[in-house]
Amino acid sequence: MQPGARLAVGFSGGVDSVVLLHVLATLRQSAIPVPFSLAAVHVDHGLSPHASTWATAAMQTASRLGVPCRIAKVTVERGSRDGLEGAARRARHAALAQSDADWIVLAHQQDDQAETLLFNLLRGCGLAGAAAMRERNGRLLRPLLGVGREAIERYARLQGLTWIEDESNADLRHTRNFLRHRVLAPLRERFPAAPRVLAAATGHFAEALELLDALARCDLGEIDDFPLPVERLRGVAEARARNLLRYLLARHEVPIPTAARLREAVRQLTGAAVDRHPAVGFGAFRLVRQRDSVYLEADDPARR
Repeated sequence: MQPGARLAVGFSGGVDSVVLLHVLATLRQSAIPVPFSLAAVHVDHGLSPHASTWATAAMQTASRLGVPCRIAKVTVERGSRDGLEGAARRARHAALAQSDADWIVLAHQQDDQAETLLFNLLRGCGLAGAAAMRERNGRLLRPLLGVGREAIERYARLQGLTWIEDESNADLRHTRNFLRHRVLAPLRERFPAAPRVLAAATGHFAEALELLDALARCDLGEIDDFPLPVERLRGVAEARARNLLRYLLARHEVPIPTAARLREAVRQLTGAAVDRHPAVGFGAFRLVRQRDSVYLEADDPARR
């Protein structure tokens, strides 16, 4: 991190983000060799009747720590193919991406990483999903990925911190909550190190993913983005064609597709006649074949 770097913390006001902001605010005031500026961004999804109360509490907590806080109100797409959780996450990341900070710092921790691994594996996302979240991804930083939830809550209690309790975190209709309470909790009773071991496994998957990225760049040759010639997909084995699409979609920050979805995309895009224009949706985007090339376009809900 360069001296004078600007950090913006994704600040929900929950215990994880409160601890993260407290740690960074403390570091900023200490005699560290690399000075930085610090701000917080609270994203208001408008999904809870308590949203305005949470925004006020976030502002107050940040103020006590001497950190300016901005409220970003977003509209979450209803009826999204990714579900309400996926749509809210997409809207949140879009809001954070608008920050002019050098680094966006998120409070995901070790248990979140374990949940993400299980969630992605159950969705059939393949190796890209198994790699889960990165400590550094572009200008996103996740410094707490190696820290467990118990340690974070212990720190918060020792420092006398207060935080928001989102009632939706207990709603088992949400997949991640179900994994947290009904899968990981009993698993931890039998295997106390389960979250740490699962989170560590994502690092091994990430290394393998880097090798697949290198293979994709080799198969692409001089092509480094869409439009992608259909012959590049036809000229390699089906697994490598899926890897090409996965790699290019990831470069555009398209949500990780399932292996089945990628397989279907390769089938449609390579198998259609030249006068056909198949389109395969991936969240807010779609891949469209136009004559001999594949293009990435923003999806229009009106076309569905």
